[in-house]
Amino acid sequence: MIIKENTMPMNVSLTPHLEKMVRGKVNSGLYSSASEVVREALRFMDEQDSIRKARLDLLQQEIRAGMESGTATLWNPDEIKKAGRERSKA
Repeated sequence: MIIKENTMPMNVSLTPHLEKMVRGKVNSGLYSSASEVVREALRFMDEQDSIRKARLDLLQQEIRAGMESGTATLWNPDEIKKAGRERSKA
């Protein structure tokens, strides 16, 4: 069974700078068409979006764990250093 993807022709307006980038990629021989360049860019964007979402999810988990870890206590870094120095002398 052969399944063909539905494709929809699309026209996209690019700034002169982006158009120059696309033409440069095609002219370099790395890509055979502007469509290939755009598809690759969109795949990269999708991958970056997934990475950002994973990082955000992890950050939210860490914030939640911190919130659930108990009441925050005040601390004085000078007192902690002093206590550490006293322990190291002993």
